[in-house]
Amino acid sequence: MKKFEYTINDPVGIHARPAGLLSKKAKALGSTVTIATADGRSATASKLMALMGLGIKQGDTVSVIIEGGDEEANAAAMEQFFKDNL
Repeated sequence: MKKFEYTINDPVGIHARPAGLLSKKAKALGSTVTIATADGRSATASKLMALMGLGIKQGDTVSVIIEGGDEEANAAAMEQFFKDNL
């Protein structure tokens, strides 16, 4: 299991467009990617509606957990995705 934390910079948080991109990216990896909020809620990143249901806003810090597959490479790819898109 690999884990990193990220503070959301997107002005409107994880809304439809970035959630869709995140879901697509998570599905393409050979790992299970879970997004967890500071208040203990979590969702599998490949499930678009569950991800949007977390209501993540700008300034929120989330934990990104990568399990299975090539965790090292997939964690690096997800971290770069977050920096580029969120």
